[in-house]
Amino acid sequence: MAGGGRGSGRPAKKKSPTKGTGGNIRRGLEGKGATPPAHMRHWHKDKSRAERIEREEKGGRPSSASSARPAPRGRRSEDAPEYIGGRNPVLEALRAGVPANTLYVALRIDNDDRVKEAVRIAAGRGIAMLEVGREKLDRVTEGAIHQGVALQIPAYEYAHPEDLIRLAQDAAEVPLIVALDSVTDPRNLGAIARSATAFGAHGLLVPSRRSAGVTGGAWKTSAGTLATLTVARAVNLTATLRDYREAGLFVIGLDGEGTVDLEDANLLDGPLVVVVGSEGKGLSRLVRDSCDLVVRIPMNAAAESLNAGVAAGIALYEVARHRRR
Repeated sequence: MAGGGRGSGRPAKKKSPTKGTGGNIRRGLEGKGATPPAHMRHWHKDKSRAERIEREEKGGRPSSASSARPAPRGRRSEDAPEYIGGRNPVLEALRAGVPANTLYVALRIDNDDRVKEAVRIAAGRGIAMLEVGREKLDRVTEGAIHQGVALQIPAYEYAHPEDLIRLAQDAAEVPLIVALDSVTDPRNLGAIARSATAFGAHGLLVPSRRSAGVTGGAWKTSAGTLATLTVARAVNLTATLRDYREAGLFVIGLDGEGTVDLEDANLLDGPLVVVVGSEGKGLSRLVRDSCDLVVRIPMNAAAESLNAGVAAGIALYEVARHRRR
């Protein structure tokens, strides 16, 4: 069978030439070169996203396809809700009428009188109530002691600095405002709010940067007084203090290096702004220069400084004492 077709007795046929591809297969095997970068590929999502951002920055409307996709998450917004944890703080906040969204109660909690009253007040005010695990409470309170109860409160709505003067004018009273300089601990803000409420201040002024704000910790320490005390926020503290001075208010700064004892200050019965500095650092240079007078609280040399909340309480008591004369 040598020389014949496989399995046949016939001689093999010689194949005729076939039509060529003209080099298409060879060129196809060579590829299309290097893959272009993402921003040059029209089908790539990064290019589409970049084009959408460019259109929006120029004022154009995003396409329906891009607007249908959810926006990427950024950093935590200042407008995010805050949380108060602990049975006493939550109950005090509810009693004081602090605005609240949701009351969280741990599953299988030991219902003492505080929890029962908190649930009753929340139900009466139409506040949503949720039973959750303790892991959820640990997370929302950021590891603080919550005793199985937490209250979600909306982000605080700050007033304008001029509103604090207007509050005093509407009440036909001599203005008394407390300003905080570099006080970064929310608990100090809450403690100062309690003292300010107790001694008749018309509001607190806090800087918008490098300062504590009205957070869950501040609400907790204030024991509900932040529900009745107005807090304003200043973009530039020194500029706002200058505006207060131009409006006729005296600005007194509390600092351990002050040249006048608090009780000897002769401006306490007039329209007043009391500026409280941070513990240890005291007043910043620019704020000190913006004060009409810098006073100190006399004390034993063994105590180098006072907590900002304690110092504010002493100063406000002294102001109230002078005004009662």
